[in-house]
Amino acid sequence: MNTRTDTRILEKYNAYKLGWLHDSLHFIILLIALFILFRFVIGFSIVGGDSMNPTLTDGTVVVYLRPVRNYRHGDVISIRVPSGDYYVKRVAAVGGETVELRDGHVLVNGNESAEPWADGETLEQTGAVIYPYYVREGNVFVLGDNRTVSMDSRAFGEVNRRQIRGRIFLQIGKNGIRLL
Repeated sequence: MNTRTDTRILEKYNAYKLGWLHDSLHFIILLIALFILFRFVIGFSIVGGDSMNPTLTDGTVVVYLRPVRNYRHGDVISIRVPSGDYYVKRVAAVGGETVELRDGHVLVNGNESAEPWADGETLEQTGAVIYPYYVREGNVFVLGDNRTVSMDSRAFGEVNRRQIRGRIFLQIGKNGIRLL
């Protein structure tokens, strides 16, 4: 036996074994990083139905940021409603504000809300909401952009922060990718 040949074969085998372990470690680190990213930082949701037309259409995939502290008028958010369903809606009022619906328009604290994205009249729906409606601190009042077909806070009331999955910042749909 040639010890020089045996040594080269062992060195080659050890290098291969270490390379495999090194690649496995990188793969495990990547999986942990992806888990943390999608569990605590961002998430995905799919728009179902026409309640957010024309802004978001049925089947559009949206990406949201989870750790959002303050929501503002006009923010598009992903929420989980009491029935267990997940919806994508727009913030119409935040905690401490009063919402009224008058002549097809939304009034927040007595002032008509500027909503260029709204399609159709905003009429009352049968549900637990009586106007004027005071939004409690830590909650938001949400509406769909397509007001004639949207199931939103007019029917199920305000949304608590624990029900909010995050603020949507990106949409991926038939028309490509767009920031919101």
